[in-house]
Amino acid sequence: MNELEALKREVSADIDRLAPMIIETCRDIHAHPELNYEETHAHSVLTDALSERFEGVTRSAFGVGTAFHASHGVDSGPAVGVILEYDALPEIGHACGHNVIAAAGLGAALALHGVVSSTGGRLEVYGTPAEEGGGGKIAMARNGAFRGLAAAMMVHPADVDITSMRAIAIHECCAHFHGAEAHAAAAPHMGRNALDAAVLAYNSIAALRQHIRPTERVHGIFTHGGDKPNIVPKYSRMNWYVRSDTLETLAPLKERVEACFRGAALATGCDVDLEWEDHAYADVRDSAALLTAYVDNGRAVGREFLAPSPNSMVVGSTDMGNVSYLAPSIHPMIQVAPRGVPIHTARFADYAGGPDGDKAAIDGAKILAMTAIDVWADAGLRRAVETEFAAIGPLPDGVL
Repeated sequence: MNELEALKREVSADIDRLAPMIIETCRDIHAHPELNYEETHAHSVLTDALSERFEGVTRSAFGVGTAFHASHGVDSGPAVGVILEYDALPEIGHACGHNVIAAAGLGAALALHGVVSSTGGRLEVYGTPAEEGGGGKIAMARNGAFRGLAAAMMVHPADVDITSMRAIAIHECCAHFHGAEAHAAAAPHMGRNALDAAVLAYNSIAALRQHIRPTERVHGIFTHGGDKPNIVPKYSRMNWYVRSDTLETLAPLKERVEACFRGAALATGCDVDLEWEDHAYADVRDSAALLTAYVDNGRAVGREFLAPSPNSMVVGSTDMGNVSYLAPSIHPMIQVAPRGVPIHTARFADYAGGPDGDKAAIDGAKILAMTAIDVWADAGLRRAVETEFAAIGPLPDGVL
C-alpha cells in the first residue's frame, strides 16, 4: 500500500469512528430548520463539533453572523476549502438536504485535521449560511473568503449520483407597483389598480417565456395584491427569479423582463420600482480534473457518479457558482432519495432526515476527504486544476 492509499484509509476509518456523531449532527440540523442568516442552532452545533479538534474556530466569520471558518495545516501549502451549507427552506425545511451537506463537510474536516500537516497542505473549512437566496458565500467573499485556494469542494444531495448540476446564473428582483386607491364600486374611475399592473406584468412575462432560450428560466409569485376587494389596490408586489446560462447572458434577459414591468405600469397608469438583490448567483464552473478525482474516490465507497444526462439532471442556481470564479471548484450531487423524488419537496426532506441522508453524509465525508488528499499529494493534479482555472479568465462583472 502506498502512502496516498494509506492516508485515504486512515481518514475513512476515522470517519467510520465519527459516524455516530456525524449522523446525530445531520439529524439535529434537519430537526431544527433555519432560514437565511437565522441559522444560529446549526452554527452552534457545527462550530462546537469543529472545536473538538480545531483550535481557534472563528464564529461569525468574514462579517457574517452565522458563518464560520477554521483552518489547519501548513500555512504555505496548497489550500483545500471544504464548504458546509446548513440553511433550510420556508415551510418544507431541509427539502434541499443542506443538513447532509453540513454533516458531510463536518466529517471530512474532522478527519482531515489529523493528516493535512503530513501532506504539506492546508485545510480551510467554511461554514456558509443563506444559500437559498441570501447569497451567504457572496457576502463572505466580499470580506476575503475563498481566496488562494487550490480547490474548493462540497457535495449536494439529489435523487441520483451525478458529477454536477447544471447551475445557471440567477438574479432576484422584487417589483413594487404603486397606483391609487378608490372605492371599487362607488368610484373605480378614481383609482389606478396596482394589482392589474402586476397581473399584466405576469402575463407579459408569460408571453416572453415563449421567446427566450430553452436554457433560460423566469418565474415569480405575487407577494401582495391588495387589502380588500372593495378597495382598488394602490400597491402590489411581486418576487421574481431571472435565470440564464451565465452572468453575461443574464444581463440582456434582465432588460427584457424589466421592459415587461415598465410596460405594465405604463398601461395601467401606475408606477413601478424594481428592487434587484445586491448580488447575483453566477454559473458554476466545475473543475474537470477535480471531478475525475472525486469520481474515482466515489467508487471506493461504492458510488458510481455519472455525468448529467437528459434523464439525470438537476437544474438550479447556487452561490457556489460565485466561489467557482474565485477558486477551482466542484459541486457534485450525491443520492439521498430514490430516482424521481426532486429536491425542494416535502418528500425529499423526509429522505434527507432519514437513513438515506445518514448514508450520504458518511459517504460524502469520505469522498470529500479522499479528494482533498489527492489535491495535497498529487502535484500533477494541482497543475491540471490550475490550468483549467486559468482558462476561465478575468473575474466577470457581478461575481462579487
